[in-house]
Amino acid sequence: MQIQKVLNNNVVIALDENGEETVLMGRGLGFGRRTGDSAPANLIEKRFSLHAEQLSDRFQQLLTSIPLPHFLLSERIIDHAKRTLGATLSDSIYVTLPDHISAAIERHKQGIELSNPLLWDIRQFYPEEYRAGCAAVDLIREETDIAFDEDEAGFIAMHFVNAEGGGEFPEVYDMTCLMQRVFELVREQCGAEPDRDSVDFYRFVAHLKFLARRIAAGQSYGDRDADLLPPVQEKYPAAFACAQAICRMISEEYSFDAGKNELLCLTLHIARITGA
Repeated sequence: MQIQKVLNNNVVIALDENGEETVLMGRGLGFGRRTGDSAPANLIEKRFSLHAEQLSDRFQQLLTSIPLPHFLLSERIIDHAKRTLGATLSDSIYVTLPDHISAAIERHKQGIELSNPLLWDIRQFYPEEYRAGCAAVDLIREETDIAFDEDEAGFIAMHFVNAEGGGEFPEVYDMTCLMQRVFELVREQCGAEPDRDSVDFYRFVAHLKFLARRIAAGQSYGDRDADLLPPVQEKYPAAFACAQAICRMISEEYSFDAGKNELLCLTLHIARITGA
């Protein structure tokens, strides 16, 4: 493959067999080489092709700013997460996670440890991603002898959630905060603590994840099932009142009109998890 750009001694941009740009990595791969040279196949350890041009630019910038071992460690973590989560992760994970892990390692060396205010909710709302975050912390310890705690596992889990949804990291933070607010209202309005190990709880969490993404995209369910609302309201008055409070909160804090269909769905989910 022909080298198009040397990023540093270990990373180059080259044209692959289809004439498309690809990132090649390997110790000493770029040392002493110039544009137009052939990349020695025996030195290539990893290759990546990112499809979005903006993402590719950010990826190249990242590779010039963090140590290669940090990126290779992150790549191991991502591979493990893909296998255990059984999910497709967007290419953005190859930018956001190495950047985060490298920064976390550098902060640790300086004696700076960050607490994760959403840790409890991350464990509850994203249990599989949290377990993948714990596995990532184990891999970091094996590679660097740095023992991060569960706060860091929670931070890494949020990157996996982000990559599954294809959004930006702030959207995942907002989504988790929305779910926090919803369950606060459920406890206040219904006077009940949902069974967080129940199937109904995880169904409600899944619904709220999609609701958060609809809010971010400005996509409402509308009122297509409005005729079903009166009998549901009559059967589950407490759950309906709670769902109304949630819709008011969403309107006030997110300027989003959830619609009667969302009110219906929320009522049914709340009735199931609280018995109200």
